[in-house]
Amino acid sequence: MTLGARGTLSERAVRRPSARTRPSGRFSRAVLDPETAPYGGAWRRFRANRRAMLGLCILIVLVLASAFAPQLTWHDRDLPDVRAAEQPPSRTHWLGTDELGRDIYTRLLYGGRISLTVGLVAVAIYTAIGVVLGAVAGYYGGVVDGVIMRITDVVMVVPFFPLALTMAAALRPSVYNTMIVIGLLGWTGICRLVRGEFLTLRSREYVAAARAVGARDARIIFRHILPNALAPIVVAATLGVGTAILSEAGLSFLGFGVQQPTPSWGNMLSAAISLKVLLLQPWIWLPPGLMIFIAVLAINLVGEGLRDALDPRLTR
Repeated sequence: MTLGARGTLSERAVRRPSARTRPSGRFSRAVLDPETAPYGGAWRRFRANRRAMLGLCILIVLVLASAFAPQLTWHDRDLPDVRAAEQPPSRTHWLGTDELGRDIYTRLLYGGRISLTVGLVAVAIYTAIGVVLGAVAGYYGGVVDGVIMRITDVVMVVPFFPLALTMAAALRPSVYNTMIVIGLLGWTGICRLVRGEFLTLRSREYVAAARAVGARDARIIFRHILPNALAPIVVAATLGVGTAILSEAGLSFLGFGVQQPTPSWGNMLSAAISLKVLLLQPWIWLPPGLMIFIAVLAINLVGEGLRDALDPRLTR
């Protein structure tokens, strides 16, 4: 009897599916398509890219220097000192002073806070807009796709800077309005990219299976299709940070972005408008110009490294 009972219990244990293999009756996790989803070896491939790692190291240094600007500087950021105006680099002022006697090194580190923050926030805004619009257009197609794409075409036809200058003047130039202007005008590229990915992925078997079990459209879009389209979105957003920094620098240089006395690399560069400063006082405009160049170059190197690391075709 005991052996028979044990045998019966063993048979039941074998026949009963485990918790890992038991079907849940619904799709609780995102389904990653092996043809489109990034692989686990992405970080290994990224580390193997020397240029990408160099860009990442430079970017980390810039972020840390800007974040710890109060600890790395010893002059007041905005306090003018007419007696020290337009002094060349020295032991007291490592990068010299501007026309108001403010320390350029101090303002350069604080300006990195503004420029990098504007780039990140603006990209976050237009990435969210582009992902939502592109996902809706690519998933539903038809009339919805046509309307969204026509709006996208209209925004893309208008040159960026004239429209950005008009919006910045209407909203009054400031740090926050600069983020909003760049964010509201930069979503078109992400939108078209996401739409193309969704047009390809919506015909996959896992999408049909999700529909078959009654999953809602929002769940299919954001839980099953979007995770498989993240790789190109991440790359485009990373490269977009550099473009956003350049856009902020252009708007601030023209007086429609970040306003004085708040420093940014763009409005510090506006000192080069004066021919005297441009020719005889390069220490005033050269440091912010170099910082913009180095930051954008580092971001582009990281973006290219991410593109190569997240491309699934490289694993075949």
